[in-house]
Amino acid sequence: VQLQASGGGLVQAGGSLRLSCAASGRTFSINALGWFRQAPGKERELIAAVNWVTGRTYYADSVKGRATIPRDNAQSTMYLQMNGLKPEDTAVYYCAATSNGGVGLAYLQDSKGYHYWGQGTQVTVSS
Repeated sequence: VQLQASGGGLVQAGGSLRLSCAASGRTFSINALGWFRQAPGKERELIAAVNWVTGRTYYADSVKGRATIPRDNAQSTMYLQMNGLKPEDTAVYYCAATSNGGVGLAYLQDSKGYHYWGQGTQVTVSS
């Protein structure tokens, strides 16, 4: 499975962004996709995830209410739509996938379960 993330850039505080993550290869093996981010000097954080089979979603408290992860199953593409951006959202954003099976929030929240990674895309939010 290969993942290609795109859509980062410079955004003003209060603005919106839409990142894309296109999957290719053995996409039929994907069971969940997630968005991670890593800010300078901080650990990588799982911020949102979707169970590709059931559609169940997970959002971290840091983005809950501001983010959604729409998807296009036919195109094997997941998006991250985030509104009300804050300077603390500045980070490199990564998409990741897992072929491990599972259900429930604990499965989606298990950041160590994601074993396919795309390259990061930089998002910078100016104040």
